[in-house]
Amino acid sequence: MSDYPNQPIRMIIPFAPGGPADAIGRVVATKLSDVLGTPVVVESRGGAGGVIGTGYVAKGQPDGYLIAMTSAGALAISASVHENVPFNNATDFSPIMLLANVPELLVVNNEVAATSLEELVELATDNPGMLNFASSGPGSMPHLAGEMLGHVANIDIVHVPYVGAGPAVLDLLGGQVDMMFADSPVLLPQVKAGALRAIAVGSQARMEALSEVPTMSEAGVPEVTAVNWYGIVAPPELPDHITETLNNAFMTVIQDEQVIERMNDMGVMLAGSTPEAFQAYIESETIKWEAVVRASEGSSN
Repeated sequence: MSDYPNQPIRMIIPFAPGGPADAIGRVVATKLSDVLGTPVVVESRGGAGGVIGTGYVAKGQPDGYLIAMTSAGALAISASVHENVPFNNATDFSPIMLLANVPELLVVNNEVAATSLEELVELATDNPGMLNFASSGPGSMPHLAGEMLGHVANIDIVHVPYVGAGPAVLDLLGGQVDMMFADSPVLLPQVKAGALRAIAVGSQARMEALSEVPTMSEAGVPEVTAVNWYGIVAPPELPDHITETLNNAFMTVIQDEQVIERMNDMGVMLAGSTPEAFQAYIESETIKWEAVVRASEGSSN
């Protein structure tokens, strides 16, 4: 039992390649391989806002060789948005660690005639149903953030779901969709290159990497706060010694100076927690987002 790990570990990223989860996961997996002394292989299984890949891990063997880096959307929001979620987030996983917090950034393509949130809301108000917003999938944080903006600002904007942030951003760049909330890592390069226009950030404080971009609160809609998070989970009933080994390894990863630098460049705030604290956080976030979803649905009726 003390020889764990002695074979490659599969780390499921439940989103399409090219998105923020993929970018974060590959940095983490590379360092985790060094720490554990065994290959950590990233495997993308996108769909349903992260639910499909996360559900795959819920049904895996609890041997420590299958883990997932999954999101708030899949673990905490999905139960309030999807009718048939194939797992129970309180019983169907072995939590390992809360890994990182990631602010959501609202951007538009350069053909949209708005340079501020006030102008965007005015454009949507004057043209109900004309503007659409992309997301990384139903029940994802980008989806819910867009719905929150719609009902708080009382505007009619149309949701266009994708299987991940990567494909959504490609269509945003191509003009097929008008705007989207997304985790900052996948949008920063395009914003800095001038290919997309940043409108506001969903965190309480401005992002260091885009200090000129106001928060949603500064832009006039303090009710819209959107900060995604990612955490590590394994199949249920994972042996305690494997849970401890993985938690210690991930703690070493997020304290590595090179990893910290890479995450800072992407606007990612590394976290870290015990397995027990992560489980409690999942439960509190589930309650929080259920209330938000119900309020959103109530205001749209």
